Amino acid sequence: MSQAQEVLMTHSASAAETQSVDEQSTMKKVMRRLIPFILLCYVVSYLDRINVGFAALTMNKDLGLTPSQFGLGAGLFFIGYFFFEIPSNLALHRFGARMWISRIMISWGLISMATAFVVGPKSFALARFFLGMAEAGFTPGIYLYFTKWFPGQWRGKATAFFLIGIPVANIIGSPLSGALMELHGLWGFKGWQVLLLLEALPAVLLGVACLFLLPDRPSKARWLTPREQQWLEAELATEQDILAARHGNKLRDAFSNWRVFALAGANFCGIIGSLSIGLWLPQIIKEFGLPSHQVGLVAAIPYIVGAIAMTLWARLANNSDKRLFFVAGAIAIAAASIAISAFMHDPLLKMLAITVAVASILSFQATFWAIPSGFLTGRAAAGGLALIVSIGNLGGFVGPSMIGFIREATQGFTYPLIFVAGALLLGAVITLVLGDPAKTEK
Repeated sequence: MSQAQEVLMTHSASAAETQSVDEQSTMKKVMRRLIPFILLCYVVSYLDRINVGFAALTMNKDLGLTPSQFGLGAGLFFIGYFFFEIPSNLALHRFGARMWISRIMISWGLISMATAFVVGPKSFALARFFLGMAEAGFTPGIYLYFTKWFPGQWRGKATAFFLIGIPVANIIGSPLSGALMELHGLWGFKGWQVLLLLEALPAVLLGVACLFLLPDRPSKARWLTPREQQWLEAELATEQDILAARHGNKLRDAFSNWRVFALAGANFCGIIGSLSIGLWLPQIIKEFGLPSHQVGLVAAIPYIVGAIAMTLWARLANNSDKRLFFVAGAIAIAAASIAISAFMHDPLLKMLAITVAVASILSFQATFWAIPSGFLTGRAAAGGLALIVSIGNLGGFVGPSMIGFIREATQGFTYPLIFVAGALLLGAVITLVLGDPAKTEK
């Protein structure tokens, strides 16, 4: 008998005490209470990291930024994120999500506002670095928070709903950003300054709201009955003890597990695709000859399709015993679509290929995060998830900056898009080689 089986038998002995709890009713209550607010926070966070792509439509000329300087500066966000990701997530594990996520959101909102006052390449790069440093820990912190609230398949559902924030941010943010860019002269600011100021304010307000709306764990949620609290805490404890028995729950267990680094590599490749498209899509569309407000409307289309696709894809993956097929398949389709878009010159065909690519990348992200959450727990989860996100987010530096350099050298987007397609294909290979760690005993 394995150690994990012994743990399961031990916890099963006390299960009768909470059998009267309706699992479906309790977990749906948790979903309703937590997910909409967390989703809103993620929409704002993602909007604040990509809205600079719209600001660049006029900001680059005002600040004298070349394509390579913009790509490098925009990507420095993820260098700041990389260095502070793990310390931030360990702090969240120690101090609790309510306090730490509040701190993250307020600080990134203020720094995002300050970005409106940069005056050149150096100050732009510095502002982006500090923004990444401030936001570090938010995304892996949410994934860690889910391990304290959602057992088993419920965590997969929560993660899928959470990641809908990516397309929602673009669906809302693209037209909004395009419209705000037209407010040139408001309060004496340029359009890109108005954009950065107004889209950063919600982060500060939501950061304050976190103090009142995010209980650290079920036992602190007043909207759960005592019996529901007891049942959910017991379910989570059982799951975490089983995972700890299989894979360890110490920080060193995560850092010595090759699967964590493989997942980080796959995430790195996925983010090269995701952020490269997110940051450069407005400029790709601008080459079609459209004004800023129309650029925003067109840029939203791939994410509307993506929101539907990722929801359906995640549902299929959750109901399948072969989740890995869906994860690798999605990123492989994205690679093929981006490669096709590189050689399309007709605006309609190019946008069609990009739309398929965006929908596939979002589907990859919606299914990917259930893999590390399925075998990491405790401090291993805090450190492991942060490691996967931090190394992965380096793709947010490599992708946009490489596109800037390649575009400047080739005077077009064909070769930059081929580079992105190659990175996505590598991510698919890594995912297939990894296998499913949750089904592998140590």
